[in-house]
Amino acid sequence: MSLIRSSSAPRGLVIAAPNSNTGKTVFTLGLVSALRRRAVSVEVAKAGPGFIDPQYLQQALERPCYNLDRWAFGPEQLRARAREIAQQDGVLIVEGMMGMFDGAASVSGSTADLAATLNLPVLLLIDASGMAQSIAPLVQGFANFKDRPRICGVVATRTESDGHAQMLSAALQDINIPMFGHLQRSEKLDIPSRHLGLVQATERASLSDLVQAAEEAVTAGVDLDAVIAAAQNLAPSQLPKRLPPIGQRIAIARDIAFEFAYPHIVDDWRRQGAEISWFSPLANDAPREDSDAIYLPGGYPELHAGTISGAHNFLSGLHAAKERGALIYGECGGYMVLGKALIDGEGQSHGMAGLLGHVTSFETPKMHIGYRAITPEPNPIWTRPMRGHEFHMSVIEEAGKDAPLFRQTDARGEDLGLTGGQRGSVMGSYTHIIDQAPAD
Repeated sequence: MSLIRSSSAPRGLVIAAPNSNTGKTVFTLGLVSALRRRAVSVEVAKAGPGFIDPQYLQQALERPCYNLDRWAFGPEQLRARAREIAQQDGVLIVEGMMGMFDGAASVSGSTADLAATLNLPVLLLIDASGMAQSIAPLVQGFANFKDRPRICGVVATRTESDGHAQMLSAALQDINIPMFGHLQRSEKLDIPSRHLGLVQATERASLSDLVQAAEEAVTAGVDLDAVIAAAQNLAPSQLPKRLPPIGQRIAIARDIAFEFAYPHIVDDWRRQGAEISWFSPLANDAPREDSDAIYLPGGYPELHAGTISGAHNFLSGLHAAKERGALIYGECGGYMVLGKALIDGEGQSHGMAGLLGHVTSFETPKMHIGYRAITPEPNPIWTRPMRGHEFHMSVIEEAGKDAPLFRQTDARGEDLGLTGGQRGSVMGSYTHIIDQAPAD
């Protein structure tokens, strides 16, 4: 069977699992790399609001990996974003998030919800550690839980041997769901983690080795023809609605302390005529002097607080930008850096930009995570309701006296009150903006 199938529309497939830590990222890395080596036109996306998994997938694709978020985008915007990512005659591989039915509220916003909205089948990954015939009732339960999406096949991960894989495949024959293959357990396929997820791809010296190991494992253990044959046409859509740029010449911080910027937002700004430049605070770079907007994305400033505190060119550049009236916007880690100080994990306080009045602390980490529906307070740039996501371990040690930036609710509609801060043209909050609130 040929891997390349003629089609007048882009096709796709969603990779899902019963839970996190099943090997979705490693499998998707290997699958995308193996298909590209065979000249298959393939694109990749990540379900949900995560930043770190897309960094790994970007390495295999050698171009940005975009997020597709069912809860934040809404159905029509989701279909529009997916069609824009997909190549006309290619295959879009979407790596799911968490467990297949885990979402913002009930099944809403889950990987299953995304697959059903895009009219795509699901390839279900099962961690087969310590499992044999029990794989059948587990998969059958996922297949029968909802009418959609359809589970087209299974790949077992962390198998012990080819014999183990054969037992799993035989068990699945009883429920008429094919097993497309397996990935045998290997230390070469492990990815270390830290407090917000996987260690960032840009921090791994051996990332090419991981991609190669994943590709070899998929090539050796998975029926690539069956995977591609299972892909279905994407649902039709219009062009996506775009988030307006925050300026005409936007300087964006980018290094291992400021890596959490959504590619689709930067693309939206660029497609609407904004000029984008990049600078590294950890390298003590200042933003371009002609920039009329500065964006400090999230990341891990708590791990680099001393370096940031001593980056005088960077901090002076922010103050100079404020003086000339440039807009300065920080999200999560960027918001922490705009405050007076950041207390690190050892309890040491490091002076930050001081453009807002709050102090943040990582000394006693506390998890804050969840989707956010955002209503902006009066400010220079955000005027419409938006959807976003909050994910951090630091806390507000001192609130400061700045005006709030947003009023927020969680995915269930519970009021979370006012959040963030703004002072003139400087503003920020812990919430990562994903898109405008869906109208559908």
